[in-house]
This record gives sequence, C-alpha cells and structure tokens, in this order.
Amino acid sequence: MLTSMIWINSASMVSQTMRVLLTQLKCPRSMDFCNAVMQAELNWAWYEWQKLEAAKKVFEEGKLKHSMTEWRRHLHQNPEFGFEEFETANFIVGRLRELGYEDVVTGVGGTGVVATLKRGTRARTVALRADMDCLRIQETTNLPHASSKPGLMHACGHDGHTAILLGAATLLMAEDTFDGTVRFVFQPAEEWGQGMKAMIRDGLGTKIPFDEVYGLHIKPGLPVGQLETRSGPFMAAEDGFQVTVKGAGGHASSPHLCRDAIVCGASIVSELQTIVSRVLDPAELAVVSVTSILGDNVKNAISSELKIEGDCRHFSSVVSKKIEYTLRRIVDGIATSHGCEAKVYYERVFVPLVNEEACTQHALAAAQAVFGPENVSGDAPREGGAEDFAQALLIAPGAFANIGNGDSAVCHSSEFEFNDEALLPGARWFAELVRQRLPIEAS
Repeated sequence: MLTSMIWINSASMVSQTMRVLLTQLKCPRSMDFCNAVMQAELNWAWYEWQKLEAAKKVFEEGKLKHSMTEWRRHLHQNPEFGFEEFETANFIVGRLRELGYEDVVTGVGGTGVVATLKRGTRARTVALRADMDCLRIQETTNLPHASSKPGLMHACGHDGHTAILLGAATLLMAEDTFDGTVRFVFQPAEEWGQGMKAMIRDGLGTKIPFDEVYGLHIKPGLPVGQLETRSGPFMAAEDGFQVTVKGAGGHASSPHLCRDAIVCGASIVSELQTIVSRVLDPAELAVVSVTSILGDNVKNAISSELKIEGDCRHFSSVVSKKIEYTLRRIVDGIATSHGCEAKVYYERVFVPLVNEEACTQHALAAAQAVFGPENVSGDAPREGGAEDFAQALLIAPGAFANIGNGDSAVCHSSEFEFNDEALLPGARWFAELVRQRLPIEAS
C-alpha cells in the first residue's frame, strides 16, 4: 500500500508542477489538458494500487490457507477422545496467543476453550463454534498425516472444523471491520452428545453470554465451495435404548424346561419394526434401529439373558415420547407372553437441531457473499444425523450449515479425509457472518 501511495503522490506532484508552469504561461487550453493528464495519472495510480491490494489479499489468504492446512493435519495426527482433548486445547490456546488474543478462557465444560474479540462499542455478541473430539476408529487412509494414535481417528472432520474456526479468528483479529463482540467456542465431546451441555453448565451463555450462535459441519458428497442449510428442523434427535430380557436357561436339548430369552428377544426385535410403519404418522420422519444383540454365547445352552440395544432418530419431542411409550408396551407384552422378565432403559442423547428462521437467512446472506449465490442452498434436506450444536440453539437463536467436502469417504469411515480446500471458504464464511451481523454503522 505504501508503494501505491508513492505512485499516487508522484503522479500528483508531476501534474501540479505542469499546472504551475502553464498558469504562468497563461494557457487555458493547456490547463485543461494538464487537468486531464493529472486525472488519468491518478486513475492509473489508483488502478495499480487496487491491483496491488488484490494481490496482497491473495498472498495473505494463501499464507492463511497454508497455516490452516498445517493446523488441521497436526490435529489429525493427534486425535483425542471426548473430554480428553487436553493437548488439542493447548494447541488451540497456543495459536490464539500467537494471534494476539488475550481474553481466552480454558476448562469450559472440562476441556473447552472460549476466546473473545471485541471491536467498537456495540453491546451485541455473536458466537462461532467448532468441535474438537475424535472417534474410536482405526484409521486406514495411510496418509502421511494419518493418526498417530491406534484406535483413535478424526473421522468426522472435527480437526477441520477447529482449523476453520482458528482461521476465522485469524481473519477477524487482522481486521477492524465489525462493531461488537465475537466468541470463538471450541467444544469438547460432541460425539458423546454431552460437550455443549457441559459448557453450558460451566457458564457458556450466562457467564460467557452471546446473542446469536453459528456452526458448520463438513459434508462428503457436497462439492467443495458449496454451502447448504435450512430453517426449522435440520438434524435429528437421537435416543438410545437398551432392553434386558431375563428367562431361564438350560440345555439346548431341553427347551421345554427353559424360558428362552433369545426367542423372546427375537419377537421383540421383530415387533419394534412396527413402531415407525404402523404407529407413527407417515408424515413424521423417524427411524428405530436395533443395533446390537448379545446372549449368553454358549453354543449348546439356552440363553437365560439377552441384551438388545438400539438407536432412534426423530425431529420432535412428541415423536420421541410416542416411540418410548410404544417400545415399553411392546417389550412388556412380549416378555409376559414368553414367561420372561424385561427391563427397558431409554435415554435421550441429542435434541433436534432447529435453525432459527432469521439466523438462517443471515447465514445464507453471508454464504452468498463468500461462495456465490449459485453455490448456496437454503433448502437442504433434513438429516438423520444428530449434532450437539443443537444444545446451543436452546439457549440462543442461531443456525447450522454444511459445507462441501467433495467426493470423499463418508463421515465415521476409517477412510474419511477432510478436504483441505474447504478450510479457507469455511473461515471466510464465519468471518463474513460477523461482519454482516456486527456492521460498523456510518457516522
């Protein structure tokens, strides 16, 4: 910029000298010519300055993209499970300190980190959130930056989400383009469905308040450089259940002397399939899946006990209650008919993620500025996956969006790899949200 201003000043000085000489010669036409020359030179200098600034921006974004890629790959090599993200949190704090952040709170919800950046005087706060934890999966990508920890892997993109939020923190620290407060929320234990609740118990939203909150997730199959979201219910709630059936075991040759827990359990598994197909309104989107069955595991013995575990997805508390009520009724009835006893443990793990209408529109407006209108959709389909960000939407309005990972393995796969080309667009979207939601008012 300094070089450009020198160009502009030089052009101005030359033209002014010409004007002085022509004034002394009293030559009006030459004066007009001189004015035209001066304007042309100033226009040229301004054009050159704009080109230099554009090149500078590309260079700076290239440096940021390189840094974000290094951050993401470091995190990928060093995954940590929920509520165990100690080194991850230390890494985040280290990068924030390097960027100049002074207001950094650690230990929120166990291992969570919240950094705050203030500009101007407006008493309004926007929160941006990323998750930090990994999954218990053995990575099989064979990449140079593959997980260094056996049985642990960033298979859901949380390494990338964290790098994106650090990138947004970098962009906003370097600017004076908003008036208000930004919270950068790095959340633990998203995969458990417990991390955001833990942060809220520790004061997120009260001791550390905010007025709006936004988050994102990488999505395989969606092209890189695209974003999608929707207002209202976007991601499903998740309930878990465990059924324990107790009968009377015995020798496999004498089933008439036993009360077979496996036969009873098989009837329960079969009947549970009718909850969605025959009990719920077809307009309600729901899934009831049996995912695990465990008996006594003795080849020549009738099982005395059977454990059945499963997972339910839905988009409303009314449906959740109906599923639980029907499941208990089915289990009790079938167990009684088989002369067995049964107990049901039913747990609500994730609440539905419901985007607030106005905040969804804000998210779309920022996305259109970053990705281009043709690469943004506000009509994304509802998803059966659950997301702990939903807890934040219970305490403040906000919105959640997917950004494209391109053609890749699905999340929670041992072959999943975060596409580093999605890092900078994600950071720019977060930063643009802040600029638009906390604009500097013209004086």
